[in-house]
Amino acid sequence: MGITDPDTYVRGVPYDELARLRRETPVVRVGDFWAVLAHADVRTVLRDPARFSSQLGGTQIRDPATEADLAYVRRMMLNMDPPEHGRLRGLLTRAFTARAIAKLTEQIETSARELVAGVADQGACDFAKVAADLPLRTLAAVFGVPEQDRRLMYDWSNRVIGYQDAEYAVSATVSPDEVTGLARAALAVRPSPGPDGRMPDPRTRAGMPDLYAYANALGEYKREHPGDDVMSTLMRHVGDDGGRVSLAEFENLFWLFSVAGNETLRNGLPGGMLALLSHPAQYRRLLADRSLLPSAVEEMLRWWTPVMNFRRTATSGVSLSGVDIQAGDKVVVWFSAANRDPAVFADPDTFDIARTPNDHLTFGHGPHFCLGAQLARVQLRAMFTAVLDLLGEVSLAGEPVRLRSTFQNGLKSLPIRWAR
Repeated sequence: MGITDPDTYVRGVPYDELARLRRETPVVRVGDFWAVLAHADVRTVLRDPARFSSQLGGTQIRDPATEADLAYVRRMMLNMDPPEHGRLRGLLTRAFTARAIAKLTEQIETSARELVAGVADQGACDFAKVAADLPLRTLAAVFGVPEQDRRLMYDWSNRVIGYQDAEYAVSATVSPDEVTGLARAALAVRPSPGPDGRMPDPRTRAGMPDLYAYANALGEYKREHPGDDVMSTLMRHVGDDGGRVSLAEFENLFWLFSVAGNETLRNGLPGGMLALLSHPAQYRRLLADRSLLPSAVEEMLRWWTPVMNFRRTATSGVSLSGVDIQAGDKVVVWFSAANRDPAVFADPDTFDIARTPNDHLTFGHGPHFCLGAQLARVQLRAMFTAVLDLLGEVSLAGEPVRLRSTFQNGLKSLPIRWAR
């Protein structure tokens, strides 16, 4: 079926097919899982971890290959259920202090302006490449990663998120002579494609040895030499029970932020730009009235929806929109469909930068609501403020190149031009 074929997404998200399926039944059997397509049902699933578990089978459609691989992914916060999830999330939330957020906001606004100013005189650029550096800079600030090492996160997220894409699956853009000793040691264990040309599964520890080597060394260093970054605060924190964040937990948080915190926004930024470029009247409207930027950002997030789906596993027999689901069944919520549900959004296929209310589910819902939602919004607002201020009206300068993925709605290239 089209919605599970990665080649489909090279041409674009199959919104027409998703809408047709949702009209027929909001919960539909697709291969070995139930696809949940209606906004109300997606919310129901996401806010009920007791019936729809993140931990039982993980949060990806594809099952981990072995029991050992499943045990490994279960240690990540993304794949935890209460109470373990709440403990770790609570510690992390406390590390994102108001002071830390204010400092990050200032750094983000400066970085966005620097990145756009760096290409302003050229009259053209690949916006996907320019935008990609903003989340890397932000994550480097959160973790206290040295400036020259931040491109490591670009390669790691390419390999994890882009495993279905021949180019991204083998991403290796960082050279050992341009990074710190910490990074050189990690690059020394970077895996290579096997005889079949394929990389090891990036959702296993063995598939990402370079990421874990770096995370472990960085965690050790933060514990001994804390800075004023968010992760140093987290490593210093002692919980009410006297417990601290372990190195293993730090490693898994590093994986989560480096991949999820990077890739989602890296696709959301050019996705938002393509939405504006595809609707020039809306672009000119925003250029003329900057007070629309907050609602424009929400509409970009709804319209583009970077993360297209997430999986849960039913813990017991349950009925959803009149469909009986058995214990152990895979249940996959489809954000791309829920964010265009006409029961919630008037004219859902219309891109309207003044849309309000805009109850999109791009950041999820319930206990796993995206921790980085606030920082993502800050980065989107900062980047588009810089574009509007420094470039004015831009237009498409070539064909966008889309990521081959059933999970991330990604753009690998977005050529744009403007009058200098």
